Amino acid sequence: MMERMIMDKIVEQVVTALSHVNEADLLVKPIPVGVSNRHIHLSAEHMEKLFGCGKKLTRQKELIQAGQFAAAEKVILVGPKGVLQGVRVLGPLRETTQIEISRTDGFGLGVVPPFRDSGDIKGSPGIVVVGPSGAVTLQEGVICAARHVHMYNDDARYFGVSDGDHVTIVIDGERGLSFNNVFVRVGPKCRLEFHIDTDEANAAGLKTGDKVILPQHMEV
Repeated sequence: MMERMIMDKIVEQVVTALSHVNEADLLVKPIPVGVSNRHIHLSAEHMEKLFGCGKKLTRQKELIQAGQFAAAEKVILVGPKGVLQGVRVLGPLRETTQIEISRTDGFGLGVVPPFRDSGDIKGSPGIVVVGPSGAVTLQEGVICAARHVHMYNDDARYFGVSDGDHVTIVIDGERGLSFNNVFVRVGPKCRLEFHIDTDEANAAGLKTGDKVILPQHMEV
């Protein structure tokens, strides 16, 4: 009888302890954070105008997403109200030049970049880009990259999502919050990573390498 009472007490204590554990932490794969600072993607034409004929990007750091890298090359952005120095070029080169900044960067430059998925630059503000060998005046191309999460095919199956879905990402911790309308990008070359800009990261107290969770597939 005494042994049974002791056993029941132990079971009760275990159940109580488990009730305080975040279920999502136990069951859901964590997603690493990638905080995206201001940067520019260049077309081959603009690369030549800014850095000189025959100049190629110098790989400085490989990024998590396959084939992408931070280059040693940097440019200056000149807006109606201000200048941003040392804006890094990301490779490889693209068909169209695109600049990704935060809204805070936009205030300093005097432009209002819209929140867009990468590649969607139609109707976005233009700006002047200055390199060591010349300058380019863009008529459009400045955006705030919409927050998104990259997933390999197996990750998408694990989370129960598909390419193009929108989900909610949950951040735990001292400044815990949820990010809605997170665009899902799925592909064989994608690596699991949640991308936000510096404004969003600061609001949530996040840095590159931190972990967030997708508790379930929640369309928003």
